[in-house]
Amino acid sequence: MTPVSDNTRGAFLMMASMACFTFGDACMKVASSTLPLSQLLALRGIFATAIIYLIARRLNALRLDLPRRDWGLIALRAVAEVAAAWFFLTALFNMPIANVTALLQMLPLTVTLASAVFFGEPVGWRRWTAILIGFGGMLLIVRPGTEGFNAYSVYALIAVICVTVRDLATRRMSAVVPSLTVTLSASVAVLVFAAVLSLGETWQPLDAPLWALVAAMSIFIIGGYLFSVLAMRTGEVSVVTPFRYTGLVWALVLGWAIFGEWPLPLTFLGAGIIIATGVFTLLREARARRLQAKTVRM
Repeated sequence: MTPVSDNTRGAFLMMASMACFTFGDACMKVASSTLPLSQLLALRGIFATAIIYLIARRLNALRLDLPRRDWGLIALRAVAEVAAAWFFLTALFNMPIANVTALLQMLPLTVTLASAVFFGEPVGWRRWTAILIGFGGMLLIVRPGTEGFNAYSVYALIAVICVTVRDLATRRMSAVVPSLTVTLSASVAVLVFAAVLSLGETWQPLDAPLWALVAAMSIFIIGGYLFSVLAMRTGEVSVVTPFRYTGLVWALVLGWAIFGEWPLPLTFLGAGIIIATGVFTLLREARARRLQAKTVRM
């Protein structure tokens, strides 16, 4: 029997991660008809933070003796995670799940753009062209100026910006920072934010089905984080990362099966453009890294 390569395992882990995140989002969207966002975030945060802490302790992946610069980046990432969670979920509760998920697929483009603008990373004309075309795909999804465009479309775009900041902060951390320490810090930050936000709202009672939803969304969010970390550590980034786009397939299926949502043809076109330009950008970045590494060795 032919052994499974690291890249194949990494691809399956990334697909599992995207499935977990999307199923978790669907659970949140279902529960939002009964429970306020702050209560959902707080309940999910309690479960998720406790389990992440136990796993991190078990794997000896908690470190407090980190450089000050890394702690600053962890704090920045936590703030970005809080903002991303609030804006993304607010948009999710008021938009089709496939539309919001499609907009999140812009991340490879926005991370590349931000890296070039703020950190001076070299970006060739091909990737600049891909970024511009990808933003055109985004406009096809949000369609500014039409009746389908509203504040929640803007919230989804703000969430993309927040996740871009989060990912850039993660990239700048040194190798000594354990992934689970970073994940736990973000989970605690979201929990504290939700707890404070919930002080001004009345918590609603939960019946058995709602408790089941809360438990499911907590398990899915943990699975999403863990599978994502394992995927990036198992296979090559350039091979594994494009499988993030499988989350959109799950969003389409769940949106149709659970919420009776089906995107407009322009949304499909915009999502296709974003995915194509995103994959192209990832492949060009991988090629640039290989050439740079080859030049250094020479």
